[in-house]
Amino acid sequence: MKKIKKILAPTDLSELSKIGLRHALEMGASEGASVLVYHVIAPLQEWLARHDDFFFSAQELVEERKRMLAKFLKESFADLLSRGLVQQEVEVGVPHKRIVEKAEEESADLIVMSTHGRSGLLDMMVGSVTEKVVRGATCPVLSIRPPKAAGQMQASAA
Repeated sequence: MKKIKKILAPTDLSELSKIGLRHALEMGASEGASVLVYHVIAPLQEWLARHDDFFFSAQELVEERKRMLAKFLKESFADLLSRGLVQQEVEVGVPHKRIVEKAEEESADLIVMSTHGRSGLLDMMVGSVTEKVVRGATCPVLSIRPPKAAGQMQASAA
């Protein structure tokens, strides 16, 4: 098996995405791999959330999300951040497309992500981001499911 040197860990900053992030960060620390925590801002989603503010620039939005991502990681994973090389990046785009492209750009050996995020009903209508990443990625994808019961976690390799 090829040694894992770089892990791409996408997040939508939701509680459910923490499951995949924790797994990616723990794996990175144990394997000595770098972890790129990656947040993609979906343009339509942001426009709908801010429909009354047409002048909110993309750069301001990215900077805001960078601060949110740093806070999210510090509050949720302080115990793991110092154990390995962790980078953070925020971009605007179609999440599944940007995740696949970023994995290729970064020569990621593995993508680790939760199977469920915050989009809920929208995911059921258009297909999950994870499913689309699995179909499009050129590297392996490890999808982490939310626990069925407290303390129980399931992982499936795709």
